[in-house]
Amino acid sequence: MRSSRFLLLAVLMMAIPASLFAQFGVSITIAPPALPVYTQPIVPAAGYLWTPGYWSYGDDGYFWVPGTWVEPPTAGLLWTPGYWGWGGSAFAWNEGYWGAQVGFYGGVNYGFGYGGVGYGGGYWNNGGFYYNRSVNNVTNVTNVYNKTVINETTVNHVSYNGGTGGITARPTAGEETAMHAQHTPATAMQTQHVHAASTNHALLASVNHGRPAIAATAKPGEFSGSGVVAAKAAGAPYKAAENKTTENKAAATRTSENKAAENKAAATRANENNENKAAEKKSAATRSNENKAPQNKAAKPTEARPSSESKPTTAHAQPTSPHQTAPRAEVAPRAQPAPHPTTARAQPAPHPAKEAPKAEEQPRK
Repeated sequence: MRSSRFLLLAVLMMAIPASLFAQFGVSITIAPPALPVYTQPIVPAAGYLWTPGYWSYGDDGYFWVPGTWVEPPTAGLLWTPGYWGWGGSAFAWNEGYWGAQVGFYGGVNYGFGYGGVGYGGGYWNNGGFYYNRSVNNVTNVTNVYNKTVINETTVNHVSYNGGTGGITARPTAGEETAMHAQHTPATAMQTQHVHAASTNHALLASVNHGRPAIAATAKPGEFSGSGVVAAKAAGAPYKAAENKTTENKAAATRTSENKAAENKAAATRANENNENKAAEKKSAATRSNENKAPQNKAAKPTEARPSSESKPTTAHAQPTSPHQTAPRAEVAPRAQPAPHPTTARAQPAPHPAKEAPKAEEQPRK
């Protein structure tokens, strides 16, 4: 369920023209110029509906999006134009849309049936669109009628709602209902039309001073040929408000550069700190290893030679330190052969001295 909502959001985001995102990417405090005075080109064929021109906003300030005839996404839909509205601290663009009823478009008098409230340029009947000839240039189609459109709003060329000098209109109950009904965003042709206008230098207000050479076209994106109509005049004396825009843009650029420099400096300091810490750790590790080396040397017994170098003969154990007090084992003197005992020849035992002859016992007298 959650993934489905994310998918729906992604689809809606893709459907929103890129120009709309630009409006909310910057704070626009300068009101758009007045709507220029121009005539409507002839409708190219039956079934096309008029979408009025307006001032959009880009990197170089306001630029004019020419009015043009457009094929609706489907029969039965009407176009509600977008409009600029003051939000208390900046101007925001409210994107137009297709719907069964025309909703609120700021009370702006775009002309050609869009007098500020509703649409008086025509209606759908049994799949066909009928054009009001009193407000449309439709001499080449047959589904037409004549009806005078009475504008209940002040006729002027103000292009925005709210703020200083703006239109004070508020949505009617019917417009509120239309605003909350199902809508279809601008078609791909309309989006391409806006993009083409944004790349045309001549359509910048700072260049044409509110009087664009391409005020309207017969079809979207066709900025040359017989279907192009130039503006007769600017809707009001042009004020070089773009100077403020340039200043704001320069200030924003300086701010971005300063932040970038600060971030770069901070990153450099962080790298230096990391390098210093790494050097300190390396130095500490070196000192630790140096201190441990003699300790390990003193603590470890003399390592035996590798077995590959050892010989099977038993080596005499050598003393491990000259300071040991154990007496050095003396080499036992080589054993001398025991002297052969002189064999004493047996001397004949001396003959015992002859006993003196016993005196003969004298006969007792």
